Amino acid sequence: MTIERDVVVCEVGPRDGLQISRNIMATAAKLEWIAAEAAAGVPEIEVCSFVPPKLLPQFEDANEVVAGALKVPGLTVSALVPNRIGAERAFHAGAHKVNFVLSASESHNLRNVRRSTDESLEDFRRIVELRDSRAEWRRIQLCGGISTAFGCTIEGPISEDAVVRLAEKYVECGVDKLSIADTVGYANPAQVKRMFTRLRGVAGEMELTGHFHDTRGMGLANVYAALEAGVRSFDASLGGMGGCPWAPGATGNIVTEDLVFLLEAGGLRTGIQIERLIEVRKIVQRALPDEPLYGGVAKAGLPLGFPGTEEALKV
Repeated sequence: MTIERDVVVCEVGPRDGLQISRNIMATAAKLEWIAAEAAAGVPEIEVCSFVPPKLLPQFEDANEVVAGALKVPGLTVSALVPNRIGAERAFHAGAHKVNFVLSASESHNLRNVRRSTDESLEDFRRIVELRDSRAEWRRIQLCGGISTAFGCTIEGPISEDAVVRLAEKYVECGVDKLSIADTVGYANPAQVKRMFTRLRGVAGEMELTGHFHDTRGMGLANVYAALEAGVRSFDASLGGMGGCPWAPGATGNIVTEDLVFLLEAGGLRTGIQIERLIEVRKIVQRALPDEPLYGGVAKAGLPLGFPGTEEALKV
């Protein structure tokens, strides 16, 4: 069955949400989480990061998680990688989409992936060549991520021109998609709309994704600004979990449940059943009882008669 969507919501909780947690979620619980979100209609989930376990032991089971997620019908399985070694692991694991990350902030890139931004770009070129070297890997989509695109807690303001130049270099390398991240919650709606409008001139018809953190309560406002600039793909994390371990002051992502509520309330189809999505929180709470979960919709409940809910369908 084909589900019509106006906006694609990608759940990044199993990766971004867990990477900053001191607790380790069991593999079985991760797969239960992933399957439940897919059943609720979430079309894409970033299930892990292919990084050395000594740095992020939360993802020691990356191969097992990808293998399990690939069994979920219709789900696009994506994984984050910081370098060529991680990308090769993701290719062999069978991920449908591989998200490469570099930072617009040179200081953050050095802290996050232990190399300069130019070195990361060169690594991405090698990843494209590796992907294209084998017929069975050519179907894998490569997404180029630009972190700290709106500001950095190490360097402060980030030049929009610098972000646009990085996007241009990604396009030259052969990237399939671009993801622009407000890693530490510095962005404001005016800045977001201006940035994505400029990036559309670089990316053409290529898909652009907005990745926002809610550090200063601007996350959903920034989503709305990106929507006005034509963006139709967004990352979010169940319960607002997440943050970058190597970015001082980083806090959680925008809440998936609240994002879906915003979009559906505005008449944009996500294909996600929000009541079932809220229920997924119970899986995370059982597996990680000490992990705080956030979100206005989960706390207040859905408005009576909200479209698509069981109560509304009875009317």
